[in-house]
Amino acid sequence: MTNEVLLKVSGLKVAYGGIQAVKGADFEVRRGELVSLIGANGAGKTTTLKAITGLQPVAAGDIEFMGKSIKGQGAWDLVKQGLVMVPEGRGTFTRMTIVENLQMGAYIRNDKAQIEADIDRIFGIFPRLKERATQLAGTMSGGEQQMLAMGRALMTQPKVLLLDEPSMGLSPIMVDKIFEVVNDIHGQGVTILLVEQNASRALAAANRGYVMESGLITMTGAGKDLLNDPKVRAAYLGE
Repeated sequence: MTNEVLLKVSGLKVAYGGIQAVKGADFEVRRGELVSLIGANGAGKTTTLKAITGLQPVAAGDIEFMGKSIKGQGAWDLVKQGLVMVPEGRGTFTRMTIVENLQMGAYIRNDKAQIEADIDRIFGIFPRLKERATQLAGTMSGGEQQMLAMGRALMTQPKVLLLDEPSMGLSPIMVDKIFEVVNDIHGQGVTILLVEQNASRALAAANRGYVMESGLITMTGAGKDLLNDPKVRAAYLGE
C-alpha cells in the first residue's frame, strides 16, 4: 500500500428533488486499500457511490480520481479510466450466458488473448461460474449473480472497484463466500471501496472505515478500531 490517493471526495452534496441525501461528505481511498463505508439504511451511502460513478448529479463539492476532478463525467468515461462499480441489486444481463456477461465486462478492451486469460482467471476465483459457463444469468441464484457481477467488473481491469451492498439478501453461507472473495481480490492488489450494511464483516475486512450518518461522515479510523468502538458497536452491531 502507498499513500497515493486514488479517490478523493470533498464536501460532496447530492440532492434528490428537495431532499439533501448527502450533506457534505469528505473521505479518500488510497492505492491498495480496502475502505469500508458503513451506515444505517438511508444514510446516503448508495447515493454517494452513484455520485462518484456519474450516475447521480453532484450539487456541490468535488470528486477527484487519480488527481483529477471527474465531477460531471459520464459513467462510461469513468469505466474507461478504471473507476468501476458493482451496483446494489447486481444488474446482470439476465438473458445472456455467464461467459457473455463476462465478455460484456471487457467491452472497452480489444486485447482478445488477454480477455480470454482474464475469463479463465475469473473462473479460478469463482469455480461455480465455470461449472455454469453457458447457463443464462437470469436462471442463477442471487449469490451466483453477485459473483458474476463482481467477475464482470473485474474484466474491466479496475483501478478502483466500488462494491455496493454485495452481501445484501444472501444466505449466511453465500455471505461468507462473497467476503472471502472480496478479501481475495483485495489481496491481489485491487483497491476497493466497500459500501455494506453488514458492518462487522465490512470493518473486519477493511484497512480503514468511515461511518456515514444522515449524509455526513461522522467517524473514521482503522477498520479494527471502528469494529471495537463502543459507539459503533451500539449503533451498528446491536450491542
